[in-house]
Amino acid sequence: MDVSAVNSLSFEEFVEIFGNVVEKCPLVAAAVWSQRPFTSLGDIEAAIADFIDGLSDSGKEGILRCHPDLAGRDVQRGTLTPESQAEQSQAGLTQLEPEELAQIGALNAQYKQRFGFPFVICARMNDRPAILAQLSQRLGNKPAHELLGAIQEVKRICNLRLQALVRPILPAPAQLSSTPPKL
Repeated sequence: MDVSAVNSLSFEEFVEIFGNVVEKCPLVAAAVWSQRPFTSLGDIEAAIADFIDGLSDSGKEGILRCHPDLAGRDVQRGTLTPESQAEQSQAGLTQLEPEELAQIGALNAQYKQRFGFPFVICARMNDRPAILAQLSQRLGNKPAHELLGAIQEVKRICNLRLQALVRPILPAPAQLSSTPPKL
């Protein structure tokens, strides 16, 4: 859909369509609906980012807690959102060997114990080795730094999900002139 179609959506339709651009957080879509009319995909993305940035740290942590563990129990149970399923599958996290599954499970547990929320990374922009490396490396971050970094990853995920939903408005083709160009 294009931005004009987005602007014509009712509140319920908007929340239904955009309610998972931030994983399991339809409240974000509900909060930005009133900012219509949007002028571009970037405008929608900016409204969402501004809403997230305006949250308290506990609100940001709440958004992070809505994300599933990478290669976690939701993968095994088949309860990931369709978006997360596609993203984790693309990164190779749904076909892990038992020892890789154990390794990522242990790292996820350490991460959640240290920071109080799941490890979040834009899986579509990474592959399995990069994700494991980031998970190990980010365990050493200070909590405030990790909160900011994890929220940046949420915004990356949101950007890609928005791109899948909204077509940018393309400029109209230039009118062809019958006058030859001046040299």
